[in-house]
Amino acid sequence: MQADFWLERWGQNQIGFHEEEINSHLQKFWSDLKVPSGSKIFVPLCGKSSDMLWLLSQGYQVLGVELSPLAVKSFFAENNLEAQVTDCGAFQQWETEGLSILQGNFFDLASEDLLGCSACYDRASLIALPIEMRQQYVQHLRAIVPTINHTLLVTLEYDQGEMQGPPFSVTESEVRKLFSAVGNIECLFREDILEQNEQFKQRGLTGLTERAYWLSA
Repeated sequence: MQADFWLERWGQNQIGFHEEEINSHLQKFWSDLKVPSGSKIFVPLCGKSSDMLWLLSQGYQVLGVELSPLAVKSFFAENNLEAQVTDCGAFQQWETEGLSILQGNFFDLASEDLLGCSACYDRASLIALPIEMRQQYVQHLRAIVPTINHTLLVTLEYDQGEMQGPPFSVTESEVRKLFSAVGNIECLFREDILEQNEQFKQRGLTGLTERAYWLSA
């Protein structure tokens, strides 16, 4: 799971992880988090997700981080958005009104890059990482944005022996262990979604459970 892996996936358009539609859990559960309008939402490993535009439409400021320059360029081009592009330390910042994406490596982020972020939306970040990197990811996230009070986290759970990720299987017990310092972890949704995802059946899965969690301070 080195940087070159993801850059190659984007370069070859192998982006089955990208969702064209707005995520249903984001639309259904975000209001439950009661994040004040105008708050800045951090979207790690954001790709070219339209979920960022949905958050923007709900009155939030949005800050994403994405490794692939192709993904960032595609996001702005496909949504007919003009971007102001500036160098920002280890990152190139692409910015339009209310929304900006830092193009670069998540693990190069520092706390000053994420000033003002009070909530996080993670649909495809944690599950994009193998087990040996997930602890590092969570530790870095907590170090650079200790001000985050609410997170909507979406995970997948399956028999890891049946399929090689990504996406990787992240069990509920691992979520609770990784985020043990969080005040409250509530599972909002749990459902076997294998029948709606033929591509995973073809990869050998016999079960695929999707979960959505609300992590709150």
